[in-house]
Amino acid sequence: MAQIVLDYTPAIHQSAGIARLTRELARAVLQLNRAHTIRFFVMGRATRATPIDNVINTRQLPLCVSPFSDRWLYRLWFRANIPLPVETWVGHCDLYHATDFVLPPLRAQTRSVLTIHDLSFEHVADAAPPRLLPFLKRVVPQSVRRADHIVADSHATARDLQALYGVPPERISVVHSGVESRFTPYSDTLFMQRRRAYVLHKYRLGERPFVLTVGTMQRRKNHLRLVQAFAELVRQWRTDAALVIAGGKGWLYEEVFDAVQQLRLRDRVHFIGFVEEADLPHLYRAAAVFAFPSLYEGFGLPVLEAMACGVPVVTSNTSSLPEVVGDAGLMVDPLDVHAMAEALARAWHDAEWRSQAIRKGIARAQMFTWQRAAEQLLDVYHRVLELTHE
Repeated sequence: MAQIVLDYTPAIHQSAGIARLTRELARAVLQLNRAHTIRFFVMGRATRATPIDNVINTRQLPLCVSPFSDRWLYRLWFRANIPLPVETWVGHCDLYHATDFVLPPLRAQTRSVLTIHDLSFEHVADAAPPRLLPFLKRVVPQSVRRADHIVADSHATARDLQALYGVPPERISVVHSGVESRFTPYSDTLFMQRRRAYVLHKYRLGERPFVLTVGTMQRRKNHLRLVQAFAELVRQWRTDAALVIAGGKGWLYEEVFDAVQQLRLRDRVHFIGFVEEADLPHLYRAAAVFAFPSLYEGFGLPVLEAMACGVPVVTSNTSSLPEVVGDAGLMVDPLDVHAMAEALARAWHDAEWRSQAIRKGIARAQMFTWQRAAEQLLDVYHRVLELTHE
């Protein structure tokens, strides 16, 4: 029975998509695993108890914690070049799974799997904060070279790994994300009526129907062009709509606020910040249209969640997003504001298309499950562990 350690740090110290991905994949792997002993490693204090409690029964599954945060460990490993191995805190392990771009120092006999969620920092200007960009450009390629096997969130990311870093296809496995069972279409029950009303009141959204987008405010998410397209939708098609932007403030987001002011949309555009996970399905269900015109995505989990909730989707025709949406949504050039506005208008006004998109989107979302993702990941573990015996 092999000893496998999975880095659970992003599930604890992050709050956006990678946190949910790590948590749900870990949960599914634990449920399916029968062949190995799996432990979790967290860099620094485990300050968010709920995500751990949802996945780990600490009486049965030891949690390994380092005294240093991920930031300090990265400084030791990659700035001071101190080769302090992870096994210092986790003890013996046959395979270590680094779940968030960076592979730490390991002892020679330890096999490694590295998850690369996307290579947006290689493609899109300002895709990462300026202070973080040099670190990513130096350490991620190093980590990719050292890892025994790479897990990519999409075929688009796998192609990027081959084209940009020269990774042979046989060293890459694609493991698509799943969608949680709580993301379901709206049903006219008393519970959903009350939750919908609660969420609309909590985030001060009123009764005006709205276009929703979900994602940290940064230039890669393309909020500026979405606001411009929304302005065209309101002006050209006389649409009585609001735009709801859900997501924490990342970097270089001021231009979005400025555009809202200049376009005189203050009463129509709502910045509601980070949405609590319990509220997210109800927010999706309350939306008339979900827009996700990102310039680049490693997967695009919000698109999948919106489709699962029965919301028509407008998204980009770039990177991984066609893999997710298939023929269930409208895809546009994310640089073309007019095309985006036309797609929003169709998604808003075309009742026949909306009906088809909702039906196709629900069916499409059902193809992506965390159980399937866990099965694929456990197969990766098995194949990498076999390298030890060759």
